[in-house]
Formats: sequence, C-alpha cells, structure tokens
Amino acid sequence: MSPRALVGVSGWRYPRWRGDFYPTGLPQRLELTYAAERMTSVELNGSFYSLQRPASYAGWYEATPPNCVLAVKGGRFVTHLKRLRGVEQGLANFFASGVLVLGEKLGPVLWQLPETIEFDPGLVGDFLALLPRDTEATAALAAGHDDKVKGVDTTPRTHGAVRHALEPRHPSFDSDRARALCAEHGVAIVVADSAGRWPTIPDATSDFRYVRLHGETELYASGYTDASLDRWARQCETWLGDGHDVHVYFDNDARGHAPHDAVRLLARLGVPTAATTPDAS
Repeated sequence: MSPRALVGVSGWRYPRWRGDFYPTGLPQRLELTYAAERMTSVELNGSFYSLQRPASYAGWYEATPPNCVLAVKGGRFVTHLKRLRGVEQGLANFFASGVLVLGEKLGPVLWQLPETIEFDPGLVGDFLALLPRDTEATAALAAGHDDKVKGVDTTPRTHGAVRHALEPRHPSFDSDRARALCAEHGVAIVVADSAGRWPTIPDATSDFRYVRLHGETELYASGYTDASLDRWARQCETWLGDGHDVHVYFDNDARGHAPHDAVRLLARLGVPTAATTPDAS
C-alpha cells in the first residue's frame, strides 16, 4: 500500500469554529462528520481526559468517512497522574473502553508526556514495552481491565498492527539514547512545532511520522503562513517518498486556525478528501 498523508485536527468541538469553519446552524452532532469529510484524519482527544465508552467510539466510527483514520490520544491517567509508573492496569482499562471498536479506522495511539517527565531509560523503556503492538495483544491486555471501566469492549474488529507515538516535552528526550530506545520499540517520536516551547525531534524512530502543529509563533493560537505550510508540505512529501505514512494534526485551535490550516496543507499535498472528491469517501 502506498504511504498516506493523514492530515487533520486535534479534537473538533470548539465553539470558536462555529459560524467560521462550521457553517452557521450546523448541528453539533454533525461537526465531526463535517470536519472529517474535509480532512483525512482526526485526532480523538476526549480519551485523554477520561475513559470513553464503546458507544462513543462506535459513534465516531459511524460519523466519519470510510477512509478516515482516527488517532486516539492516550489517557492522562497513565501519563500525567501515574507518570508512566505502575500503569499496566491503567493501560488495560484504557484499551478496554472501546478503542478496538474503531476497527480499520484505528490510527496511532498518542502518548503525550508532561513537561516535568525527564528522559529515564528504565522508566520509559518499561512503559514502551507494555504497549501492545497489534490488535490481538491489545485485546489480551484489555481483558485485564477492572470495574473502573463502565463500558467494556475488548473484541478486535480487524487484525493488524497498532501503532504508538510518544510526545515528550522535556528537552532531555532530544538525545541519541532516547531516539534509540523509541526505535527499539518501534514507537514514533512526535515532531512537535510549539512556538519554541518544547523540543522538536525530527528523527525517524518508526515506520510512520506523527506531527503535531501547536502554533508557529504563539502556542495554540497562531496560524501558519503560506510559506510555513509550503515548508511543511515539502517535508511531508519527503517523508512520504521515504515510504512513511505521515500523520499531521493541527492543535492551534484557540483562534480557529487549526481546521483551515489542515485544509490548506492537504491542498498543497494534492490529497483528495470526501468533500473534494466523492470517490475519496
């Protein structure tokens, strides 16, 4: 299969987008569909804040076009509260909450670390070793859930690989040892553009690339200029030429730039969407 440019936004429920990116009067229940039809991927971020339910994942599956890929943000209980320590139960609960319902639309699972977690090869290595690499391993891990999961679904809809991406925010991760450890486990280090706040680590550590664009000059707020999007498009084309799937998610949502920037990047890449080409859906 040819490598794919999977471009979209991190989340989609933002009041600032209504009457701007979303047409005035569009029902909120149709916002995900509207966004996904104009992009090729969406990063689900509600899963970061709390365990979701299988019905929610099923709804997101049904609301998006057939070729849309849904990345899933890993729970902050694992990354921010437990801080990667003693997280096997937390991982089991997370994956039991319905992630596998996404079936063939399941994209990478994103694990965003807090700025205060420094690179510790033992801690990080133990965490990466726990991450399931395929749907069968995910189901086996999920089977160990406890009663904190209110809705449970541990049945794989498809059989295949499960990818993971790690977004570290401490500069100590910008090291050869950290890159080698992620490469050993096949986990992509996120290429983060954050107006200089967090490290940008462009090295390949997996067979795909995962980019999060948080704002070029102002974190979460500023948009991307034409020149910047041209540069990102060229970089994406290079990665695609290397045979890597490329996931790009715009997180500069505070002033409503994210969805417009995603659409503009897709246009530069010449990637059809369900809205631009009916056959793409």
